[in-house]
Amino acid sequence: MLWNTIKLAMASIRRNALRSFLTLLGIVIGVGAVIAMVTIGNGASQQVQQNLSRLGSNMLVVRPGQSTFGPAGTSDARAFDERDVSALRASLSGVRGISPTAQRSAKVVAGAFNYTTTVTGATADYFVVQDWIIADGRGFLETEERSGSSVCVIGSTIRNELFGALPPIGQRLRIGTFSCDIIGLLESKGQSAFGSDQDSTVVIPLRTFQRRLAGNTRINSINISVADAADIPQVQLETEQILRERRRIAPGENDDFTVRDLTQIANTMASTTTVLTGLLGSVAAVSLLVGGIGIMNIMLVSVTERTREIGIRLAIGALASQVLTQFLVEAIVLAMFGGLLGTLLGLGLAGAASVFLHIPFEADGRIITLAFGVCALIGILFGYFPARRAARLDPIEALRHE
Repeated sequence: MLWNTIKLAMASIRRNALRSFLTLLGIVIGVGAVIAMVTIGNGASQQVQQNLSRLGSNMLVVRPGQSTFGPAGTSDARAFDERDVSALRASLSGVRGISPTAQRSAKVVAGAFNYTTTVTGATADYFVVQDWIIADGRGFLETEERSGSSVCVIGSTIRNELFGALPPIGQRLRIGTFSCDIIGLLESKGQSAFGSDQDSTVVIPLRTFQRRLAGNTRINSINISVADAADIPQVQLETEQILRERRRIAPGENDDFTVRDLTQIANTMASTTTVLTGLLGSVAAVSLLVGGIGIMNIMLVSVTERTREIGIRLAIGALASQVLTQFLVEAIVLAMFGGLLGTLLGLGLAGAASVFLHIPFEADGRIITLAFGVCALIGILFGYFPARRAARLDPIEALRHE
């Protein structure tokens, strides 16, 4: 019985194909927009988390001053020194590594080619803390760190710009006024969460950086990688206590340094993206209401056009509930068909956006299922009134209708 009712509904839709399609546009646009927005938003959140994870896992970034986190952050507060780093290493437990770093922009030269990049002074722990993989060569030896040897590890962008397809290991690289031997090549990471090229980097021992490039012993930041994510709050608290004591900050005074939790930043950015996605999806969902009104309108027109048909069915013994079911099923089929087209449209738009914006394609099966459920609900809600009107027609009056 139900299958016959569905076939009748499909036949009625096919008889007025253009009108049915125009009726569906509101549903198609609404469902398509919601699915596209949610899928793109999920992909953007995933991309943010991936970009921040490339900076290092379970990482705390300690910087002097109360500056805004990011590559452009600056501060006039007193910089850290090696004694601060030694105190943290001696007191903190449950960490994978602690890496002091100092950075400066400089021009690097190899042969006839030169390139302006970021030069980082760091220890061997830097590659562990930042989750860098050395694709070729090796990292720093302890003796090279202590003596301030002229060695360096380069990123893939530096290799491409200065050496092309040639192997860089063993080549000489001039940084400012001194030269160093390339001992390692880092695996590519791509762009960071802040849009900078992480592969455009040259890493040298911290002592070499301080002596040959900076001319001072200042440390711009200390990166701490925590072994277990559950221990991050405790390690952060201990770090703050150690540095407050080292920097002689009295109780009640504000810190003159900042300890940032990258995991917390990632979660905050992902939550912000989720809220914006939900907001945009809610605005797009208004189209579903417009589509539902369109379905009600077309079903009322259909009831008026088929008044004589309804009268004949009622006169030969059809029950009012059967007439109501017929028109209700027709409205539901119409809405579900619009939901199917809208889903295909939304996934297509999201797929194109993921390619264009270079973000992961993260389709959410729950949203797709919910979209179909909402379409069925719209068919029921906006199809019930026209269906009830058809079921309540007087057979004699319906047969007289022209």
